[in-house]
Amino acid sequence: MAQQALPERGARLGRPMGAAAARTTVHGVVLLLPEGEPSGTRRPSRLSVAATLPLARRLVRVGREEGLAAHVVHYRRRGWNGAAADAASDTAWAVDEVVRRYGDVPVCLVGHGMGGRAALRAAGHEAVSSVVALAPWLPAPDEVFEPEPVKQLVGRQVLIAHGTNDERTDPELSYRLAERAKKANRDVCRFEVHTDGHGLHQHRSEVQALAADFLLGSLFHSGFSRPVADALAAPPPLGLRMPLAAGFGANLGR
Repeated sequence: MAQQALPERGARLGRPMGAAAARTTVHGVVLLLPEGEPSGTRRPSRLSVAATLPLARRLVRVGREEGLAAHVVHYRRRGWNGAAADAASDTAWAVDEVVRRYGDVPVCLVGHGMGGRAALRAAGHEAVSSVVALAPWLPAPDEVFEPEPVKQLVGRQVLIAHGTNDERTDPELSYRLAERAKKANRDVCRFEVHTDGHGLHQHRSEVQALAADFLLGSLFHSGFSRPVADALAAPPPLGLRMPLAAGFGANLGR
């Protein structure tokens, strides 16, 4: 007798963190989108999910007084898988689930690598107010028929950060996307993390502080730090090649 295939597990939200876990009123939600692979139908690696937790904890800590809730998105599959864009579809489902659970609250999408691409692609959901894409994996122009879309970013505040020594995802591709997005939406900025690689480990504290500053300013209108405000206001290329200063965030309390 032929063995029946097991039903595929759907996308899901990880356990609630922050306001949702404390059973207090949720005023904003951040969804953490893990790294992945260009293709693959196996379940995502647990390590990719675990890698998002330090940033999630940092964001929850700085957003505690604002009523921030956080969830890590668990994808159905570990790959983007071409036109299927599985991670982006799972992200859109996750935003729908946030709305179902918490109602009309603003959502920030924070993704790394493939998760960064998913955050950018799923930003068109009406509940999404901001996007943080860290070292986003983007296809080279000669690998796709059409360029990565940017119209869905209109009306959202967008931060991209990329290590200049990233050997896994090309920082120049994230610059080109940011340049195109900036023409359609002035609320786009991009920071370069000099000498850092794909994992952004060398300047982890500064990158986390940058993400926290952007999240608080975009979700709760608490204002941005001077470097972020300057990057958003500056025309290309200045606002899209803003260097992330060593020690960023040390005096912000974030």
